[in-house]
This record gives sequence, C-alpha cells and structure tokens, in this order.
Amino acid sequence: MVETGQGGTHAAVLIATLGVEPQVVTIALDRLLAGGHPIAEVVVVCTASPGVHAALATLEAEFAAGVYPGVSLRPVPVMARCGAVDDFRTAEELRALLGTLYREVRGARRGGRTVHLLVSGGRKVMGIMAMVVAQLLFGPEDRVWHLITEGWQPGDVRRLHLDARDEVWLVPVPVLRWSEATILLRTVAELNDPAEVVAWYERLSRRAREREKEHFIRHWLSPAEQAVVRLACQGLDNAAIAAALHKSKQTVANQLRAVYDKLREWLGYPDGVVDRSVLIAQFAPYFAETERTEEQG
Repeated sequence: MVETGQGGTHAAVLIATLGVEPQVVTIALDRLLAGGHPIAEVVVVCTASPGVHAALATLEAEFAAGVYPGVSLRPVPVMARCGAVDDFRTAEELRALLGTLYREVRGARRGGRTVHLLVSGGRKVMGIMAMVVAQLLFGPEDRVWHLITEGWQPGDVRRLHLDARDEVWLVPVPVLRWSEATILLRTVAELNDPAEVVAWYERLSRRAREREKEHFIRHWLSPAEQAVVRLACQGLDNAAIAAALHKSKQTVANQLRAVYDKLREWLGYPDGVVDRSVLIAQFAPYFAETERTEEQG
C-alpha cells in the first residue's frame, strides 16, 4: 500500500528499535521500499551500549555510501536524567524509553507522515514500549512490523541485504488504536508527555471501575443486601450489622451468602473463595468515597 495524502504520495518514516544486528533495519527498509512505501527518513531508537554503537556505525556507513538515495538516517539515543541509557534496569530508564518513542511517533504524526514502526530490534522491552505508543498514537494508515528471516541465527555472517531467493517476511502486527475513538484521540494528541497520558488513562479507568461497582451495588443487590454490604465494608461483624439493622444474625448471614454468590458471578467466577475479605477489598473504597461525596454534598 502506498501512503497518499490530499496532494498525492507523501513521505513516510520508519522508526526502528535498534539492537546489535543492523541488518534488521536494512532488510526491513528494503522490503518497505520494494513494496512502494515512500520512506524518507529512518529513525533508530538506540541505547549507549558498545554493541549497539557498533550496529549504528554500520548503518551510518551504509547510508553514507548512498545505498538509500533520498532517505536520511537519524539516530535517537534514549536519554535519562543521568545521561544516555545503556540498558533498561530501572523504572526511570523505562520511562525514558517510553518518552523517546512517544516523542518520535507523535512528532511524525503531527508532521503528517505515515509511521512504520519496526519492533524486531533491540531489547524485548523496547518492542513492548513501542506497542504501547502505537496504541496511544497510531492512525489508520500507520503500521507496526515484525521481521522474520528464515535460517539466520545471531552470530552468522552478517548480510545487510537479501536477494529474492532468501526467505524473509515483514509481518504487520495488529494494533488496537485508541485513535479510533475520537474523544481519546483528541485528548491524547493534546498531551505532551506519555506520563500525562498514563495518568489520564488511570483516572479514566478508575472512574470506569467505580461505575461498574456502582452498577453492581444498585442493580445486582436488593436494598436490604445493599445495607448489609455497606456495614460489612465498614468493618462490622454479623452481630453488629444485625443490631444496627434490627435483624437476626441468621438473616444477615443468609443475605451475605447471597451477596457472595452474586459477587462471584460479577467477578467472572474466579478461582478461590469469594467471601467477606473479597467483598471488603472490592467495595470498601467505593463506600468510603460515596460517603465522602455525600458529606461534601
């Protein structure tokens, strides 16, 4: 498929995570160009490890030799507060990786370029983070690719380019795009930092979970069961609940058993026992927040 805009064919960018094997990038680029994709720039996201530096030097020599006329190469090192990252050992280094990939994809998208994201090179976590970014930012024409070469193993003689007889597959990886929901696309596009996107998504998810819990309380439970559950989530035992609601302890026990059965179904029949501890873990925060809202209102 050739990427086209309103004025016809426009440039695309290949963003690749780079490991110690530079041929992952060149072979994928060869396949994309042969398939009619107008790649104008190759961005390699890389670490500062010696092996990756050597791979980058090989790529730079290949581009300098004019093998890809009209295509530029731009290395992008992953930078944390302490400097260039040589591997991913800490949460800060992973955040730096996520931020680097996010900025590159976002910049290309805002520049109107189609993004081809190659996730076969480098550490596995680089591919994982790249998929997260694709889910956040990709449009319908952007693609994630995985390269498969038949018979080649690490340590074999390096071949930067293959011929027609070699078996190689550039496989598109499915992406569930948030951008297919207009509100999500607009919100994500306005955020400059992936940490902001994650925080926003967590708030959105938290509100969704609270709505699900409210639905369970209001629509799965009878008013009598709701009253029993509220007190149980406040830490009262069956005797105290019975006294507060002017019921017998047996009635309270029967109602809680009915609630546990409903809760087990609502949770999708999980392994293990669904009992008072599960009920409190699920709904004590919900009732605490509900009571705070009622007091403020």
